[in-house]
Amino acid sequence: MAAGTAEKILNVAERLVQLRGFNAFSYQDVSKAVGIRKASLHYHFATKADLGVALIGRYRGNFLDALKEIEERTADPAVRLERYANLYGAVLRKKRMCMCGMLATDAATLPKAMRDSVAGFFTENAAWLSRILEDGRKRKALAFDGTSAAMASFFVSSLEGAMLVAHGSGRYGAFDDAADRLLATVAPRPGRVTRS
Repeated sequence: MAAGTAEKILNVAERLVQLRGFNAFSYQDVSKAVGIRKASLHYHFATKADLGVALIGRYRGNFLDALKEIEERTADPAVRLERYANLYGAVLRKKRMCMCGMLATDAATLPKAMRDSVAGFFTENAAWLSRILEDGRKRKALAFDGTSAAMASFFVSSLEGAMLVAHGSGRYGAFDDAADRLLATVAPRPGRVTRS
């Protein structure tokens, strides 16, 4: 029961962060959505900062699991990059934003532990992308100028920015257009994998 309640709290809080941002919801919002008293919420997460740290930890873990699954399912570097972009697109199609992207907009007001964990999310993503890009270049499956680290940073920044613009404009197809152009900068080829 306790683990189930904590999971429900995290699910609701994650949705609220993705829709509103961390500073735009309260424990009252979470307790009402979960159907528990605020005292019960404090039992599981003593402070909102504790809740935030747990949220980011879970999100990072789930994202790393998704990256591992991408690598297990295909060895093709270009397809790996497409599937990486699809992770962002799938969140956007739910009319949500990347949780760590949303938290980054609140960075100046977040506790240090949360800021550090958000930074860790982006560091992990850039490291994974850099490895995939470098592998693809060595195998002559990908081509790009500059370092793999610089291109990885460009990928993360571009996808986060494309999400923000698509979400803000309500033109969700614009994300796919931007992602396709981004992918074409490293692997120009016809017949890309269809987004799912």
